Amino acid sequence: MTSWYYVEGKERVGPVDEAKISELLLSGTLNSESYIWTKGFDNWKKFQEVEELSHLLNNESAETGEETEAFNWSGVSKSEKIFMIKIGIDRGSQEVEYGPYNLDEISQAFSEKRINEKTLIYVPGQMKEWIFLADVPIYQELFNTMPPVIDEIDRRKNQRKPFVARMFFHDQEEFFEGVCRDISIGGLQILVSNFPGTVGDNVSMNVHPDNSDYCFTAKGEIVRLLDGGQGFSLRFDNLNNEAKSAIENYVSRG
Repeated sequence: MTSWYYVEGKERVGPVDEAKISELLLSGTLNSESYIWTKGFDNWKKFQEVEELSHLLNNESAETGEETEAFNWSGVSKSEKIFMIKIGIDRGSQEVEYGPYNLDEISQAFSEKRINEKTLIYVPGQMKEWIFLADVPIYQELFNTMPPVIDEIDRRKNQRKPFVARMFFHDQEEFFEGVCRDISIGGLQILVSNFPGTVGDNVSMNVHPDNSDYCFTAKGEIVRLLDGGQGFSLRFDNLNNEAKSAIENYVSRG
């Protein structure tokens, strides 16, 4: 009988059998975005990526009519540093990611005109894709003005999924998800909230833009902590040819 593990909060839970997984899915403890692992997997996978359990997910989707739970904007603390932003589309320049920030910091940046309604926002592990600030349900509460309409031309420009890293730290017990930037075959930067790593620590990860062909697994060493606790720079260790190819293809597409 196959034994399964899953992530709840930042904790690894298991082993449990398939019947228990089904029960957790029905109760809402797990959903299509939850992370699952079993012996033979190179790294953790989202529930929707696990073929062996797809029948459970299909049944649940048919009953609820939904695939994932929407991010709870009204329930988040304004002081919680979990939000990544991406500028570029908002000013016709190269795309660059920053964060994590809290809602108070985002509101302040907006008032200072450092970001605007076309700035993109994303919460690793809790949102499926970048969205415009204009589409945030609490826009009026945050910025004291009505949200503007984003035209379809600008919406079509925003087609790239977040390039995320799913990471385990401290003997595979703690789980984190962050946004990747400045990636090359030598290493990358990861923007992540509350990551406890220090320079010299080793990190294993599953890196990919969702729904694409550029996924790869890797290990590396933290070589620099970013200012303000926003994440770290990592140097890859013994990157395999498959990973090198994925990175080169991703970088070449611009």
